[in-house]
Amino acid sequence: MNNKSVVSAIIGGTFFAIPYLGLAVPFLPALAIGGAAFGASELIFSGNKKIESLKESNKPLYNKLLKASKSNAYILSIIPKIDDEEVKDNLKEIHETTSKIINVITKNNGKGKNVNKFFDYYLPVLVKIVSRYDEIENQRLTSSDSKKFMKSTANMIEEANDAFKKILASLYQEEIVDADAEMKVFDQMLKADGFNDKGLLKKEDKDE
Repeated sequence: MNNKSVVSAIIGGTFFAIPYLGLAVPFLPALAIGGAAFGASELIFSGNKKIESLKESNKPLYNKLLKASKSNAYILSIIPKIDDEEVKDNLKEIHETTSKIINVITKNNGKGKNVNKFFDYYLPVLVKIVSRYDEIENQRLTSSDSKKFMKSTANMIEEANDAFKKILASLYQEEIVDADAEMKVFDQMLKADGFNDKGLLKKEDKDE
């Protein structure tokens, strides 16, 4: 086990021990929290390996991606603590989408300017909202105001899930357009040189 895995194990053990021993959380939920914390720590360290290459070449983007990775790891770690299954599902998808966005920007730094608001505003604010949701949910309040807050926050998390997916799709849109144009040019050149009489692309693809 390497040093980073040891650190992750310590973090996971701590997140298990505090709820189980200190807060009287049942064994299985506490174990799930500890496991999620371990996984989140491993995710941060593994993601940092790719991000680390930007430390010297693009320090502002490096700091931004590092902060985003930690925020995303927090979202993953808090999922086992949420009771509402729909909120859990939305947070799982948000975590997966955010991971993909971070990976895209890490591989293609030029796309970073297209998602500045995502890193600087949307993701940090979502983390605050999720943290507050978890805090209020754990209080088991039954007042109409608390129920209204929980409902509106759950709806906002669902909307954030949809919005994050659209942000990810927008990052790939330019590549899709460029790839489509390149395929058409390639097809035309093959036909012009007499290598492909039928064409690579189906007629219905060209007409779209």
